[in-house]
Amino acid sequence: MELLGIHHVSILTGMAERNYQFYTQILGMRLIKKTVNQDDTTSYHLFYGDAEGNPGTDLTFFDIPHLGTGVPGASSISSTSLRVKTTAALQFWKERFEEKEVDHDEIIERAGRQTLAFRDQEGTRLILVAEDGEVGVAGGVPWPQKEIPSEHAIVGLGAVTLTVNDPTLTVRVLTEVMGFRNVGHYPSLAGDFAPIEVYATGEGGIGAEVHIEARPDLDRERLGRGGVHHVAFRIPNSEEYEKWVDRLNAYHLPNSGKVDRHYFQALYFREPNHILFELSTDTPGFATDESVETLGETLALPPFLEPKRSAIEARLRPLEI
Repeated sequence: MELLGIHHVSILTGMAERNYQFYTQILGMRLIKKTVNQDDTTSYHLFYGDAEGNPGTDLTFFDIPHLGTGVPGASSISSTSLRVKTTAALQFWKERFEEKEVDHDEIIERAGRQTLAFRDQEGTRLILVAEDGEVGVAGGVPWPQKEIPSEHAIVGLGAVTLTVNDPTLTVRVLTEVMGFRNVGHYPSLAGDFAPIEVYATGEGGIGAEVHIEARPDLDRERLGRGGVHHVAFRIPNSEEYEKWVDRLNAYHLPNSGKVDRHYFQALYFREPNHILFELSTDTPGFATDESVETLGETLALPPFLEPKRSAIEARLRPLEI
């Protein structure tokens, strides 16, 4: 029983239209599912991923109009990385960001890899990371775009960074409960703080890591637009999902219990620093109600919401996408 890597990362946006434009037109990701927040059907839930909607490739956004700007801090998922094939791709993206006036840093090394940090229009902190032939959990399939050559395309999720005041109990949950292992560390970029520790699961590599940054000096994050709501980790199938339900309960970790999201089965819990984790199955996937060829083209609703489609559509503002 082993988690395979990162399944998805869910972020908050206050403006779905501009969000769509940025992630599809600037970053060249595919809209693989346009649906609603199943816990608040007046709100869109947008999924961006690779050409096939593979697990481990998608960023998702909850659209909450008029949401206030977040304030970075501790007890947060402070950055999310996206995979590209080579360091040459990072240079392509640096030039593209300059052309498109996207806020970005210089290309630097993190955890032995070349990386390029940037922010979207709401301040979401993202990092492009180059695979450069590294072995580990496989990435996804490039989505063909006129302006973005396939060899430079984003092909999936990389590591998330958790920033906490004291990492002791977070590390204990990652290692003792979730089966992660320490695979190294690298210097903090924030000054004279402890090194950032790297933990991996499954086959390891870029798509299967959590980086832990200890920042005892920070106040707790105030979550708002641009902030990360939760990170989900990959469970291969329903059989192992049942085992994880039992495992969390055996460790007396308060959790959501079984939640069926139609496209995957989910299990939510907060680790000791209050960051929301989700365990999600790879199956059945996003092509359950749309073909791979037509993913994201219409409003998709899970079966239990389908009888309410007319009412749901009436409450949603139109999106020009």
